[in-house]
Amino acid sequence: MVKVEQVDSVVPPRPTHRLNVIGFFCPIPVSEAKKVLKKMNTGNVLELLADDPETLHDLPMLIDRTNHTIVSIEELAGEYTFLIEVKQ
Repeated sequence: MVKVEQVDSVVPPRPTHRLNVIGFFCPIPVSEAKKVLKKMNTGNVLELLADDPETLHDLPMLIDRTNHTIVSIEELAGEYTFLIEVKQ
């Protein structure tokens, strides 16, 4: 007989801050994200909304140079939503 077990689902953290840079192109999305992240507290989560495809490359490079973590990246109709958890 096959046994089914309940598994705790992983729920991504809810954003505590939102930065909307839709309509802005490189380097604005990344430079604005950098400014905002510096002002945030450990455990906060930034939701960044962008439509510049370069952000898919540039933002992870920025985050790789910090202790922060990209929780998720989603794309819908040419718009990108990044969830970034602040670590310090």
